[in-house]
Amino acid sequence: MIYDEIKNISRYRGISSNLDTAIDFLEKTDLKSLPLGKTEILDDKVFANVMEVQAKDEEELSFEIHKKYMDIQIDVEGTELILIGLGEFTEKEPFSEERDFGSCTAEKSARMIMGPGRFIVCMAQEPHLPSAAAGDERRLKKCVIKVAVED
Repeated sequence: MIYDEIKNISRYRGISSNLDTAIDFLEKTDLKSLPLGKTEILDDKVFANVMEVQAKDEEELSFEIHKKYMDIQIDVEGTELILIGLGEFTEKEPFSEERDFGSCTAEKSARMIMGPGRFIVCMAQEPHLPSAAAGDERRLKKCVIKVAVED
């Protein structure tokens, strides 16, 4: 996991070429101008999903896991809480290779407050729980950049 301010994202260049492509995109793109839905950046290796969601209470959500992609999560409007799973995990929804998605519960977690100006990179195979309510305001517009893990 990487958690920082978006103005510092270039510090994380060199981890992978696909992540570098995502960083290039983020440095030159106004996320508020992106349409809802998918925006292709580099074929199926790097793409953005912009969505409007309602944040929920943590108890209503599950940790998710991806194996093919890491997520760069950014709040465009609103503020959410994202949890990163720590310790032992218990599978809830079996992992689907086709959807690159599984869910679990986590014994412990670290909590990150998001909001405009911050980002988090959830690494592949790192359980994370996005869209948890950080306060009374529940409306979120967020951008998730999917970055394929390189072999």
